[in-house]
Amino acid sequence: MGAIAEFYVGWVGRSPLVSAAIQFAVLGTLGEIVSLSLSKRRFTLPCGPARMILKVVAWAILGVFVKYGFTGMKGFAEALFSHGMLPGFVESGWGRAFVLSLLLNTFFGPHVMFFHRLEDCLILWRWDFRGISRALWALLWFWIPAHTITFALPATFQLGLAAVWSFALGIIMGFSKKT
Repeated sequence: MGAIAEFYVGWVGRSPLVSAAIQFAVLGTLGEIVSLSLSKRRFTLPCGPARMILKVVAWAILGVFVKYGFTGMKGFAEALFSHGMLPGFVESGWGRAFVLSLLLNTFFGPHVMFFHRLEDCLILWRWDFRGISRALWALLWFWIPAHTITFALPATFQLGLAAVWSFALGIIMGFSKKT
C-alpha cells in the first residue's frame, strides 16, 4: 500500500466522524457546484459566500449522518442474518454488499434525502421541495447499485467512496437538468 493510502486508512481509522465530515464537505459541495455549473453552462455557485460556507457545513453534517447510517445498517443487517431473516446465500461477498445497499437505501436513504433538502431550505431561507421525487428515484437507479460496489470494499474505504459517489451524482444530475 502506498504512503497516501496508508495515511488515508490511518486517518479514517483514527477519526471516522471527522474524516466523514471532511470528505462529504469537500466532495458533496464540489458536486453541487459542478451540477449547477453544468446545468447553467457556466461556473455558478448555488448562493453567496456566507451561505456557501453554511452549505459546506451542511455537507459535513450529512457526512456524519451517513457514517452513522452505514454503521447502523450493518448492525441491522447482522441482526437480520443472525435471526435467520435473510437467506444465507447473501450473507457474504456481493450478496451481502447488495443487501446492505438495499437496506440502507430503502430504510435510511429517504431520510437522508429529506434531511439534506431541509438543510438547503434552512440555508437558502426558502421552503422548496421541488425535485425531491427525482432525488428519491436516484436511490433506485443510482444509489443502490453504487452502494453495492461501496459495501464490497473494505470498511475503511466505504465512506470515502460514498462521498465520491455524491460528486459523481452531481455531475450526472448537472448534465441531465434542463436549463
